[in-house]
Amino acid sequence: MARTYTWYNLRLILILTLGSLTFGYSFSVISNTLGQPGFLEYFDLEASGSRNNAITGTINGLFCAGATFGALTVGWMSEAHGRKITMYASCAVNIFGGSLQTGSINLAMFLASRFIAGWGIGMMVVLIPIYQAEISPPNARGLLVGQHGTWIVFGYAIAGWIGAGTYYSTNPSFQWRFPIAVSNVFPLALALCSPWVPESPRWLLTRDRKDEAWKIVSRLHGEVKGQEGSESYARQEFYQMVQQAQADSAAWAQGGNKQLFTKPSYRKRMWMGFFIQYSAQTTGAQVIYVYMVSLYQNLGLKGGTPLILSAVYVTVATIANFVGALLLDKYGRKPLIITGLVGCMIFLSLETAMVALYAGTTNKVGNAMGVLFTFCFISFYGGGIDAPCYVYCSEIFPTHIRSQGVAWSLVGTFLSTLVYVEAAPTALANIQWRYYLIFVVLTFVNIIVFYYWCPETKGLSLEDINAKFGDEVIVHFADATDAQKSEIAAAIKAEEQGQRVGSTATAEKDTAVQAKQIEKDGSNASTEA
Repeated sequence: MARTYTWYNLRLILILTLGSLTFGYSFSVISNTLGQPGFLEYFDLEASGSRNNAITGTINGLFCAGATFGALTVGWMSEAHGRKITMYASCAVNIFGGSLQTGSINLAMFLASRFIAGWGIGMMVVLIPIYQAEISPPNARGLLVGQHGTWIVFGYAIAGWIGAGTYYSTNPSFQWRFPIAVSNVFPLALALCSPWVPESPRWLLTRDRKDEAWKIVSRLHGEVKGQEGSESYARQEFYQMVQQAQADSAAWAQGGNKQLFTKPSYRKRMWMGFFIQYSAQTTGAQVIYVYMVSLYQNLGLKGGTPLILSAVYVTVATIANFVGALLLDKYGRKPLIITGLVGCMIFLSLETAMVALYAGTTNKVGNAMGVLFTFCFISFYGGGIDAPCYVYCSEIFPTHIRSQGVAWSLVGTFLSTLVYVEAAPTALANIQWRYYLIFVVLTFVNIIVFYYWCPETKGLSLEDINAKFGDEVIVHFADATDAQKSEIAAAIKAEEQGQRVGSTATAEKDTAVQAKQIEKDGSNASTEA
């Protein structure tokens, strides 16, 4: 099965990245909001103290809690009602939550809106990689699904630069309300573009809607101008999808949802997905980013400089994510993720040392090194962890449990972030730089677990990946012999001929029925005469 994708395929991927932007921008905008004088003044958070640390932690904690429920919502809804309906619902929740945040008139309203907004982004961040994985060919899935992570961080960058710009506004309310209001732009754009996005063909096959699924697959991966054999590729992929969907549905009917944690191969994947997302957050990436403005202020930077550096930080992360997506299909998932974890561990250790030695001092060299190490950290995180982890978690699950599996994986993200970010203001105030040591130690452990436990999935179709976990693959393409390929081609040809014969027989039957009806109508007319 060769690498084949069309401009139509790429266009759909880019439309779906509006959902990635939704998550990235909405998740990121609070980092700058917490540094805006207008926001701090409006909600009386200017004075330092345990109360303000608790409120700051609650603002971020409620958002992560909402995201956890949003992820679980997608796990059920996208399987029960389809990917497309779920996308519409996610857009609506995001717009509602963003509007409430923008118009908040007191702290209680802002906290409630943070939970709702979190619910919306939790839905979006689970749904988009599922959708992208199910419409991407195997040998380009790393690049295409990797765009999810890239555009998430691009959303971070947009939020960073808008926040840096509004810092200089003389209108205190505009400083923080406008950046939050912009969060509505991306889900609204996705909702407007949704009519051009088809339903996932793999989900359609789980509902026995074979004809609809084939029309979509043939357009997604069908004949490419100047690329010989592309139509054959689409036929082969669709044949494998159909056969695997039928077998998986039969197996699923015997046990249902309880198999997620009782069937060994499914249970392994569920915990593996959770572990990978937990590992990504255990690098300390979200703690560093959410409280980056405070980190730079502790390193002696003042005024709008921390906000500008924060924007540059996520811009570097965007570039690193894109590079990581480009490398995924060539070097594989495991090498990139391990490299990312090791790099993050090393540079977080160095950053911790700089904070311990120079935070609150006027040592320019030490503080400058502290800033440099944060940029080294995010380069490894973006290129080696962010994009690859989303790809990995979207492809290790079979179609009939992919939505539940990815949702559960992202619960690992939100629960970890909830704990780490909620505790961060108090921990950084009390134990200071020692809080980062927790992430260094845990990441070291996670590197070892990932290396020995997680398989490589590069270049395999979503159906072929089942073999990595001991499940049956009905039609093999990844390691098929020439004889097996010939058998598959013959089976596809026979199936196509059967469909044509069936269509001809149906047409002849319809013609005969029509002829009898005409004859009957003529007889009735004669009788009446």
